[in-house]
Amino acid sequence: MNINQAIITDIKTIIQNSRDRAIRAVDTERVQMYWHIGQRIFIEEQRGKDRADYGTQLIRTISEQLQPEFGSGFSYRQLNWYRQFYRIFPIVSALRTQLGWTHYKTLISIDNQDKREFYIAEAIKNNWSSRHLERQIHSSLWERLLMSNDRESILAVARNEQQPADAKDIIKDPMYLEFLGLHREASYYEKDLEQAIITHLQDFLLELGNGFAFIARQKRLHIEGDDFFIDLVLYNRLLQAFVIVEIKTTRLNHQDIGQLQMYVNYYDRIEKKDFENPTIGILLCAEKNSAVVKFSLPENNKTIIASEYKLYFPTEQQLIDEVKKELEKRGNDHL
Repeated sequence: MNINQAIITDIKTIIQNSRDRAIRAVDTERVQMYWHIGQRIFIEEQRGKDRADYGTQLIRTISEQLQPEFGSGFSYRQLNWYRQFYRIFPIVSALRTQLGWTHYKTLISIDNQDKREFYIAEAIKNNWSSRHLERQIHSSLWERLLMSNDRESILAVARNEQQPADAKDIIKDPMYLEFLGLHREASYYEKDLEQAIITHLQDFLLELGNGFAFIARQKRLHIEGDDFFIDLVLYNRLLQAFVIVEIKTTRLNHQDIGQLQMYVNYYDRIEKKDFENPTIGILLCAEKNSAVVKFSLPENNKTIIASEYKLYFPTEQQLIDEVKKELEKRGNDHL
């Protein structure tokens, strides 16, 4: 008997969707179980609040009773996680079914409520895996966006309460490209960096920000007999704009900015439709001079952005230094 392949495909889809729903249902139930365990431990702990070590003894005793029967999920360490889970998320109805236990376990480590709410909103909106959520936290996404915008706007965009006003609302500076596998000590050419980005395109688009899609690589422009090649052409559906990315493995100069401005002008005048917003240009460079960027562009510039790339995650001290430097720069700009 010849069977139409479409029915096999449809049945496979039904099976996979059912399995996915079952996995999500089990994980949701597991999250709620851990929450209720944490609540019960916390309530009992409060009854013994006059004894400073009561909570520690209580959790240790519970673990000794449960772990032999139910396994490592009820170790002393895990039970402490459940207790902390309840303390940070005290309303069970507010738990989000889109997030699994591994998401919540990562979120528990964030002590700033605004920062935690931002990552929750972003994880749900972008369907982040727990691994990608952890990466974004380690790459200090919240802090990087704070350097270019205010807390209220960042949270509003994350919650879909506000659309990005311009590219700086979603494009990060610096960008962390540790997933490319390149080493800062090694020598490499721009074509090597570009190829690594194409190889890891999905990770690169996620690092760029929300709503990016790939259009072309080494896009050829033929202008009055001269040929030019744009490194990357993207599109952002939130901004409804083309995004031109030029890659530089050295310190940027004003000629780099002028070249990118020409590409942006070309797309604005030739490719952009009437309903679309002005083209965005991103100069991705190994090192930038903010003063050169500032004086090479008009004061009201919102379309050309210079962003440094890093091939490794920042240390805590490096991040603090970057924040201080940005605050000082903002203070000087208002003088």
